[in-house]
Amino acid sequence: MAVVKRTRLSPEQRRAQLIDLGEKMLAERPLEQITVEDIADQAGVSPGLLFHYFASKHDFHLAIVRHANDEMLAYTAADPSLEKLGDPMRVLRSVLSSYIDYASENRTCYLSLSRGPASGDPDMQAIFEETRVVMCERVLEQLRLLAIEPTSAVVLSVRGWIAYVEEVTITWLYNPLHNQRLSRDELIDIAAQALPALAIAAAPEMAATLQSAIAG
Repeated sequence: MAVVKRTRLSPEQRRAQLIDLGEKMLAERPLEQITVEDIADQAGVSPGLLFHYFASKHDFHLAIVRHANDEMLAYTAADPSLEKLGDPMRVLRSVLSSYIDYASENRTCYLSLSRGPASGDPDMQAIFEETRVVMCERVLEQLRLLAIEPTSAVVLSVRGWIAYVEEVTITWLYNPLHNQRLSRDELIDIAAQALPALAIAAAPEMAATLQSAIAG
């Protein structure tokens, strides 16, 4: 990587630059291999300056992860034009498509955050939990449009579905036996169909409504 020439930036701009450089580096290597020295070289600053903006290397890593998760949430947000059509299952399929595309385009980052050593850190887990809460609420919002209330059973099922989508996406990306036999569209199909199945188990009285939504 070429070294960035040092320029005068405001504190907010410098902090944002360091986080952005860290996230770009995360596309090439696991989080635990991103060093203060490498980031300082890229930014054209001294390693000590980085600690003016972040309390520690760990704090810097947390900022990178939070920024990466925010970008993923923005990338996978529902398309407002689809939401206006009033078809929740179509919206969810679109979100799934964006999610799988994001994971495909950011494989190193995605795997590092979801399965790397950092995923076991309590502070990192707190950020991941915040992200999953947002993802869960997005799904529940679509289910509400189908008159499915977010009971404890439904919320638990949606949480399980999100974990399922993460697992099948990782397996599909990294196991040739799966990604050579299963197309992207087929992956979206099985992930999309799994949600109504779980929701029916959690809210059996809504089975007819969900089956109609799937067919529609």
